[in-house]
Amino acid sequence: MIIRHARHRLRRLAQGFPVVVITGPRQSGKTTLAREVFGATHRYVSLEDPDVRERVAADPRGFLQAHADGVVIDEAQRWPPLLSYLQTQVDASRALGRYIITGSQNLALTAQVGQSLAGRAGLLELLPLCWSELGEGLAPRDLDAWLLKGGYPALYDRPVPVGDWMSGYAASYLERDVRQISRIGDLLVFQRFMRMMAARCGQMLNLNALAQDLGIAQTTARDWLSVLEASYIVWRLPPYHRNFGKRLVKTPKLYFHDTGLACWLLGITSAAMLNTHPLRGALFENMLMVEYLKHCRHLGVDTAMFFWRDHIGNEVDLLLERGDGMWPVEMKSGATFQHEWLAGLHTWRRHISPAASGQPLLISAAPGFGEVDGVALAPWQEALAGLAGAGA
Repeated sequence: MIIRHARHRLRRLAQGFPVVVITGPRQSGKTTLAREVFGATHRYVSLEDPDVRERVAADPRGFLQAHADGVVIDEAQRWPPLLSYLQTQVDASRALGRYIITGSQNLALTAQVGQSLAGRAGLLELLPLCWSELGEGLAPRDLDAWLLKGGYPALYDRPVPVGDWMSGYAASYLERDVRQISRIGDLLVFQRFMRMMAARCGQMLNLNALAQDLGIAQTTARDWLSVLEASYIVWRLPPYHRNFGKRLVKTPKLYFHDTGLACWLLGITSAAMLNTHPLRGALFENMLMVEYLKHCRHLGVDTAMFFWRDHIGNEVDLLLERGDGMWPVEMKSGATFQHEWLAGLHTWRRHISPAASGQPLLISAAPGFGEVDGVALAPWQEALAGLAGAGA
């Protein structure tokens, strides 16, 4: 069994809240984690089963009373009214950690939690596997293999070809989650929209241009983007523009929660294809970005993430906001160090007081640690291993 870093935070939340809600992409391991941590103390019920859902809907109070000693309720967004009944049960007895709720639709579930269980529920977002969670036996040591495969747990516990699994995942996502979240009539056009989003990973998102390319209204493109965000397919990284006047980019950048899915949508089916693909650098950046995001979400680290770009194109890929200032991180997929890789970091430091910024870091595929012109250098594998050690 793969041990998830998030298990420690899940236990902490169960010690501090009557209800714990686990959200995240479909097939990210939510049910497995909940049953691993609470299998000995909680019963398990899945609302994905139509018969179970019908029984719960017929007598929600009776269901909750029968499971008052502890229950894992899987796919809770399948019958949202249950959360309102859960509020009454929780208010009657504030015993902690009794109800563990899972769901794979961010907006659908968290909106109900916010309305019915405000102050009563702790929230954990479980994303696909981190590279460091796989360990020596499973983690791909080759960069292109890791980008191509991604982190969905099913790909590491069964001998299934990546392309076959991704094809089935995308089909089930379109048929289930998309139709449940939004009334999208033409799924073929929506699938084209997903592929065009993959072609823009690691780039600033221009929805107007995307809508024109696809032949849809900008409002439709905005709605469809919300669907992808609600189901944990994509996420947006905001720009950092405080205290710099008006000469900075203020458009967010787009990333996928899993590079394997992004590669499949781009038609990249082998490491050889990926190695020469024009978006390889963007996918490398995407991978590192989402690893930092997993670190924050799984461990409950309160670190805001931004990127920085000025009006003439100087850019820092990632800024991490910490108590003592901003920590700038640049990401390059090349295996041979180039001095021009440091340009964005040096420009950033000229704009601010050095005392207000941590030492710049460059993460790349080049081997070996070091320091050049005040910038720390780290290979991607060691950077990810160090990230895990910071709190796992």
